Amino acid sequence: MLINEERSLTVDGVRVMVASNRNEMGKRSAANVSKLIKKILQKKDEVRMIFAAAPSQDEFLDELVKDKSIDWSKIVAFHMDEYIGLNKDSEQLFSKYLMRNLFSKVNFKKVHIINSYSGEIYNECERYETLLKEKQIDIVCMGIGENGHIAFNDPPVADFKDKKFVKVVKLDEKCRQQQVNDGCFLRLSYVPSAAITLTIPALLSAAHLNIVVPGVRKAEAVRNTLYGVISTSCPASIIRKHKDAAMYIDIDSAGKFLELQVGI
Repeated sequence: MLINEERSLTVDGVRVMVASNRNEMGKRSAANVSKLIKKILQKKDEVRMIFAAAPSQDEFLDELVKDKSIDWSKIVAFHMDEYIGLNKDSEQLFSKYLMRNLFSKVNFKKVHIINSYSGEIYNECERYETLLKEKQIDIVCMGIGENGHIAFNDPPVADFKDKKFVKVVKLDEKCRQQQVNDGCFLRLSYVPSAAITLTIPALLSAAHLNIVVPGVRKAEAVRNTLYGVISTSCPASIIRKHKDAAMYIDIDSAGKFLELQVGI
């Protein structure tokens, strides 16, 4: 573990930046992604990106769309998961969140949406997997769930060696409760019990991971991710095996242990 004066440390190759608040976290994580985009475009004619949809990403996305130096016309966008069972006009759909906070605000080259309200769910998984595999995914912008999930890969269904890139999963109750805690649903019974998700191999296939994890309810998941056993009991722990992962957290999600480590 390496620590420096910028309130950052390195754990098993994961660069961890601890911000004093969510706004600073959003700015630092957006600056990282902006830098990556420009670097990639020096060598390629487009950047392929996957985005998470959750309140944890609010500050990051807000800062990212403000960056006028990004050439969005060269970016192809995907999102990483979607509920099954919601009406196509439901505001709780992750595609709706990303439309409000990102897709409608800048001019992407192309945006690929998961159509989970289709009657052909498994065909939709195959269609989306084909799109993802057309070319290398460059950047994944993601969060971590309260139970350590990444995308909708909860501990009971997470598979580090999954042969699929996209699949249907049953949602863990702790994951569903998080959606209530986040204010996305009024009560647990309203949260869908199934979803389409990109698998862990799909996420880790990207050249770069940008991970944004604010909030006190995520402190345990952050600690398990960085210092626990690399196991599907905390699916996010696998990021420690990735060749280029940067995690941005705030004081609340850092918890007392990490606060002491970086001297906040």
